[in-house]
Amino acid sequence: MLHSHLTTLNAVSLIVNAFKAEGLPAETLLAGSGICTADLSRADTCITTNQEMRVCANAVALRRDVGLELGRKMHVSSYGMLGYALLTCATFGDALRLALRYPALLGTLFELSLENDGERIWLTAADYRETPALEMFNVEFCLVSLKLICDDLLGQPLPLLGARFEYSAPDYHARYRECFACSLHFEASANAFAFDKRWLDQPLPLADAVTHHTVAERCRKQNLEFTGRQAWLGRIRHLLAAQLHAAPGIEGLAEQMNCSARTLRRHLHDLGSSYQELLDELRFDRAKQLLGQDELPIYRIAEQLGFSETASFRHAFVRWSGVAPSQFRP
Repeated sequence: MLHSHLTTLNAVSLIVNAFKAEGLPAETLLAGSGICTADLSRADTCITTNQEMRVCANAVALRRDVGLELGRKMHVSSYGMLGYALLTCATFGDALRLALRYPALLGTLFELSLENDGERIWLTAADYRETPALEMFNVEFCLVSLKLICDDLLGQPLPLLGARFEYSAPDYHARYRECFACSLHFEASANAFAFDKRWLDQPLPLADAVTHHTVAERCRKQNLEFTGRQAWLGRIRHLLAAQLHAAPGIEGLAEQMNCSARTLRRHLHDLGSSYQELLDELRFDRAKQLLGQDELPIYRIAEQLGFSETASFRHAFVRWSGVAPSQFRP
C-alpha cells in the first residue's frame, strides 16, 4: 500500500513476547515480514506498517482476540520520549492534545480526535486505511492501548461512560468489558470511548513544567526527523511501484533518487529495510490486487510484476504468503 508509513518495533516486540510463554519461536511470528530476530534488539530500528501488519496477521491467525491482550500491555512508557512528555504535562487534557499532535510518534494507524458531546468527550479512532482483514484487531489494539495510556497518565483508572465500535460484536466480546468496563455498542457509527469532560482539567501527578519543556522540544525535533524519513521512503516506494514490470535495481533507483547506491543502501538499512525487501513488499501488494481479477492469467500477473518466469513468481508468492497464487484467489 503506497500510504504505508514508518513505525517502531514496539507492537512487533509485544507480539513476540506475548507468544514466547507458549514456546512459539519468534521466527514463526516474523515469517514473511522481512524482520529478523536480531532487529528486535535494536532500539532504533524502523519498519513499515506493512511489515508490522504481516506480523499482526500471523498473530491473529493464532489467536483472534490478541489485539485486546496486546493493547493492555502498551503502557505509556512504551512510547519513549513521547511517553515521557505526556507524563510531565500539566493536565490530562494537555497530554491528550499533545499525543494527538504527533501521530507518527504515537504509531497509530488511525486519525485520532477528541469530540465534545455535551458533558462527554469521545476519543475517536477514524480513517483506517490499512489491511481490511485486520481492521478489528487494529481497533481493539488502538482503543485498549489508548485507555491504558489514560490510566497511566492519571495514576488511576479513567472511568468510561461508553464505548462503541463500527463492526459487529465478535464471539469473544465478553472480554471487551475487561478492557473498557462500561456500556458497549457494536455496529456503531464510530470507534471510540467516552469519558466525563471534567477529566480534561485533571492535574497529572507527574507534571513538571521544566522537564516537560525539554522533552516536548525533543519530541518536536524527533517528529520532524521521523516524518522526513517517511517522506523519503514514500518517494522510493512511489518510484518502485511505478516500475514493478522492470525494476531499476539498486543502482538505477539510486540514480533516480540523486544519490549513490552506497548512500541508498545505508539509508534503507537505517530504516530497517533494503531494496529487495521494499521490492518484494510492493510486488506482494500488487500481486494480491491482480489475483482478485479472475480474468487475468497468473503468467500475465508474473509479467506485470517483472518476473521472467511464472515459476519464479509462484515461488516468491509462496514465500510471501505461505500459499500458491491459485490458492489465494477467491
